[in-house]
Amino acid sequence: MTSRIPRDSRLRLVRPRPLAAAPSAVNQRRPRRPAPRPPEGTPAPAELARMARSGLADAARVARWADAALGPGRNGATDDGKATLSDATAERAAAELGLTPAQVRADWDTARLAGLVEVHGDSARPGWRLRAWDRDDSAVLRGWVALFDAWSLATPEPADLEAAAVAEVVSAMPQVLSFLQLSAGPVPVDQLLDLLRQRVTELRTERCEVSYGPEAVTTSPETPAAPPPATPATVPLPAPSADADPAEPAQAAELAPLLDWALRALASVGALTYGDGQATLTPLGNWAVWVKLEQICVAAQSPAGNIEVSAEEMLRGCAQLRPNAARAEYRAWLAARPVGSAVTELLSAARGEDALLRGLAFEALRVVGAPAEPDVRAVVDEPALRPYALLWLAEHDGVDPEDAHEVLTREEATWLWVDTAAAVADHGEAPMLVRHLESALQPTVPALLNEVRAVGHPRTVQVLVALAAAHPDPALAKAVRRAAFQVHTGGN
Repeated sequence: MTSRIPRDSRLRLVRPRPLAAAPSAVNQRRPRRPAPRPPEGTPAPAELARMARSGLADAARVARWADAALGPGRNGATDDGKATLSDATAERAAAELGLTPAQVRADWDTARLAGLVEVHGDSARPGWRLRAWDRDDSAVLRGWVALFDAWSLATPEPADLEAAAVAEVVSAMPQVLSFLQLSAGPVPVDQLLDLLRQRVTELRTERCEVSYGPEAVTTSPETPAAPPPATPATVPLPAPSADADPAEPAQAAELAPLLDWALRALASVGALTYGDGQATLTPLGNWAVWVKLEQICVAAQSPAGNIEVSAEEMLRGCAQLRPNAARAEYRAWLAARPVGSAVTELLSAARGEDALLRGLAFEALRVVGAPAEPDVRAVVDEPALRPYALLWLAEHDGVDPEDAHEVLTREEATWLWVDTAAAVADHGEAPMLVRHLESALQPTVPALLNEVRAVGHPRTVQVLVALAAAHPDPALAKAVRRAAFQVHTGGN
């Protein structure tokens, strides 16, 4: 009995194509939401870009100097591989630009945080934003927002402050900034300190850091309380009882220097003005906070509702969305939490067993951009993450996404093919897995199977079994099943 399906005894594959992440299992259309209008009085984007260019003029000047003086074939920019200017380079720049070495270092750090200059090992080169600085307002605003997001790195915290307390304040400052944005004017620092104290208390309560000493004051949840009006910037808290918590003054005194540091850091990046016992958002700061609040609101209204969930849950929700909708969810999820902790959480999700989440985690890291580079570079030596990290770094360095796969070795590319096939097998349909063969680098199925067996991916057997079950060609399916059996038994 013969098969009616034409056979190709050579078992050849189509011409190799660039590797791509697993397609979404389900494509859903979402209704378009009209573009929101910024608050009344917000300057036009061109005016905001002019303000950003003015605030970053010194950083752009140092970045252009680095472009001319520290390019390929010239002396290195750093002496420690950590993007810190060497003394000789700082003095040289200071002499040529008419600045002090301290000013050069400060402008250099600002340029890095804004993405105007990129440092790789001991060499520096201009970021893509510097190339578009004079002609692209959106690139300028993106650079300023990147600096705004990294405000806690712009001004080092005092050495006598505890790292845990600093982390709490960094996590609480988005709420403080939201309150400033909604206030639309100067806000006394004492009021901000009280809000910060409440938010830090919430964070500690969420971690179950509850004081059980005899001085603790217990408030029954059944006790009627008149909460303040709910806004996007504040979470309703119980009204203070007649017996004030004696720990509040001590906590306020502990947080006062931290709030002072945070406000000075935000003022240094141009997000607010700080003085005379009050703080006021600048037009740029007001616009940036509004954009982030809007992103949060969009996510809260989305079908997935990903804003409050973990990275893994968020990625699972985004697996059902089209790429543009998923990127909007990533941006909103990132806007609601500090960049550092968000990147850590995404990489933790990428280390899991679900290959689809691994690919989506690195898509979300592409939305993060430059602030994620150190963490992505740090996972290059992890076998499960290495191909994804190398592709991410190549694209971040300016390589065209269509050509980024060329940075992978044959073994790394094969490992990624198997990992992507595992994502398709788990979340896609049989025809999608068959089409995935088109992305293999190997010209024939036997060559592919030989290299797949050698690469040692933990999901190799499951992928081959699923591929054999899905493929309509009996001869090819038989060869794939044989390869799966050989991997399972350890044979050749």
